[in-house]
Amino acid sequence: MTDNNDHRPPGFETLAIHAGASPDEKTGARNVPIYQTTAYVFDDVDHAASLFNLQTFGYIYSRLTNPTVSALEEKVAALEDGRGAVACSTGHAAQMLAMYVLMNPGDNFVASRNLYGGSITQFSHAFKKFGWNVNFVDPHDPENFRNAIDANTKAIFIEVLANPGGIILDLEPIAAIAKEAGIPLIVDNTMATPYLCRPFEWGADLITHSMTKFLGGHGTSMGGIVVESGKFDWAQNDKFPSMTEPDPAYHGLTFYETFGDFGFSTKAKAVALRDLGPTLAPQNAFNILTGIESLPVRMDRHLQNAQAVAEFLEGHPAVAWVSYAGLKSSPYNALAQKYLPKGPGSVFTFGVKGGYEAGVKVVESVELLSHLANLGDTRSLIIHPASTTHRQLTEEQQIASGAGPDVIRLSIGLETIDDILADLGQALDYAMAKAEG
Repeated sequence: MTDNNDHRPPGFETLAIHAGASPDEKTGARNVPIYQTTAYVFDDVDHAASLFNLQTFGYIYSRLTNPTVSALEEKVAALEDGRGAVACSTGHAAQMLAMYVLMNPGDNFVASRNLYGGSITQFSHAFKKFGWNVNFVDPHDPENFRNAIDANTKAIFIEVLANPGGIILDLEPIAAIAKEAGIPLIVDNTMATPYLCRPFEWGADLITHSMTKFLGGHGTSMGGIVVESGKFDWAQNDKFPSMTEPDPAYHGLTFYETFGDFGFSTKAKAVALRDLGPTLAPQNAFNILTGIESLPVRMDRHLQNAQAVAEFLEGHPAVAWVSYAGLKSSPYNALAQKYLPKGPGSVFTFGVKGGYEAGVKVVESVELLSHLANLGDTRSLIIHPASTTHRQLTEEQQIASGAGPDVIRLSIGLETIDDILADLGQALDYAMAKAEG
């Protein structure tokens, strides 16, 4: 190997396979073992005390730490070019952990109104029981975020590639607004994955994922994760006492002062995960680790198939519109080229002529595509959000979030493209024929 290559960082595909996944020292096992254990033996009393005091890093109890889960945390942090990460049971749990560290009763955060419907419900209702409030804004004008910030605002939350509509946000100016306000920008990167977009490169401070989706990739395992950039200055103002003031649960330890650029991850694990308890099962961590190894290859095929489906739908007489940023007709095409140059993902929406009833007929008529509430699977998936994932929202909220009565969401999988097109074509033809009587 030449000197010029000695310090070259590994490529994304190499990290997807090797990051966090060293051979087991005792057995030589090449895959990360599934550590199916609840607890770990201490060397002695002093060793136990140092672990509980956070003076030594190690394993105490699998609600907090587990070697299989730790390997997954290291892998995802490496893929996002982050400093640390905390894995948990679901994407919703990841959002809860992040906000638990940031928020106090009476605080608020500003969020894009173009989010997964379950996130809108969690933010609007469940978070209120903690005394946390949300202000939803139209994300198309970044200034809307600035105008919604007040003295009690602790974060901005967005999806850079929004579910369900495939809307792409202009990440850079939103990050600048968060920095100016001295608050972190949290980006849900589930839909894009770090293969298509790395939000830390554009100024984000925290990233969340539902690892249930593309990272796992096979529809087998639930999981969530919070990744920190390590670049946010938690002491720049007095907004984050959880990070900068002594924690009584750890004998007055101050997380930012003690742990620095991975202080947020340590706090999220040692306090939020400990007390709220949304632990990721080691079996699920193993499944997601295995899924991530093929992420780059899968995403390339997802993108190829999604582009072909979007072009097919754009020309179908039963389709009123298609919202896919890979189409030149999309208003988000330029932003896609800036933030997602490999391609704008494989989840997008289209509007079927005939509205709600036609949408229902399409999802009930497919044969190859699976009608279910998930995305990022190897299989192609279809859903009518107004009757399912966004059903709990008012029609006004549904329309605002890109899930109106005529909307159908697709998650395009890895099947033979001709088979996907044939199935969608027959379902659309059937719905059109029914509408025409």
